[in-house]
Amino acid sequence: MTTTDIQPILDRVLAGGRMTPEECGTLLESFDVARTGVAADEVRRRKHPGGVVTYIIDRNINYTNVCNVVCTFCAFYRRPGKPDTYVRTLEDICQRIDETIALGGTGVLMQGGLHPDFGIEWYEDLLRTLHAKYPDFQLHCFSPPEIHNIHLISQLSYEEILQRLKEAGLYSMPGGGGEILDDEVRKRVSTKCTTDEWLSVMRAAHRVGLRTTATMMFGIGDSTVHRVRHLQRIRDLQDETGGFTAFIPWTFQRENTALGRKIKEELTGMDYLRMLAVSRLFLDNVEHIQSSWLTQGLRLGQVALRFGADDMGSIMIEENVVSAAGAHNEADEKTLRYLIREAGFRPQQRDILYRHVNREESVKQDASDSATLRELSVAFAD
Repeated sequence: MTTTDIQPILDRVLAGGRMTPEECGTLLESFDVARTGVAADEVRRRKHPGGVVTYIIDRNINYTNVCNVVCTFCAFYRRPGKPDTYVRTLEDICQRIDETIALGGTGVLMQGGLHPDFGIEWYEDLLRTLHAKYPDFQLHCFSPPEIHNIHLISQLSYEEILQRLKEAGLYSMPGGGGEILDDEVRKRVSTKCTTDEWLSVMRAAHRVGLRTTATMMFGIGDSTVHRVRHLQRIRDLQDETGGFTAFIPWTFQRENTALGRKIKEELTGMDYLRMLAVSRLFLDNVEHIQSSWLTQGLRLGQVALRFGADDMGSIMIEENVVSAAGAHNEADEKTLRYLIREAGFRPQQRDILYRHVNREESVKQDASDSATLRELSVAFAD
């Protein structure tokens, strides 16, 4: 870490200047996380001046854990033919969607392993069936590696795949599989799509009118240089297409993973807050920065709201991938609203495109929160 005075960089960015990659690297290597956080909080306030922090009610449905690639950072996947593989039935998926709707949910994030036998028709049939049954429910599905896998199996272009999936009911796409967008890192930890392929899928999604998120999982043997390259590639593509709704960084979760047994130094909360704040300052063309309380814990996820994040993410009714790697944090809507208020903001449910969702249940909940606050205060003190 460097002791370089970072204030001139922060002043220039706050005055409207665009941060250079070199300046980004300086901030990522600075111990002065507090000052970076203050600047990121100011940028957050300017972009979202109403004092609102959003969250979404959805769930992750992993339709299969069968995967034909090897990622050393993943504890979720199973190789084809193994006895503990699964493919969710349509009835199972619909039951999970029904449960989500009953809790006030607006959509589902659906991803899976890279199944060697699933071509474009399998995904079209699934989307078409779900969209017909739940026409107003948002299907936020399939990361770039999954689209690349369909491309390899069906021999179709990314744009044709995504246009067909959109017509079948795909509403938007998550930014999974990004990890670190630099092949110096990717080729050491995974055999799935390359950096250029990930970016090309996202470019194609934006061209056919789908909005997507962008992600970063760092701490997998990457350096500051790799992290800066990742942010630069996200910013460059956003300049080109404007299709990213949000950026979500988190630290590698190491439990039960082959990579976790090799990497001895685990990233800290300061590493996470530094990256989050720098992301807010560097990605001047991305509207939303999401706090990853699922991986960082609820307390640090709350602190992130003062380091540039304007969104608390999902209540995460169900999640199977990072939990398999050791992230076991849980929260319901009541807890997220409490944490947002206690950070000095007004909680607001949203949908996948960050449009506000107003439910009578949340209004009633806020009206009865005096008892809830006492309960949660006791729980967080334990």
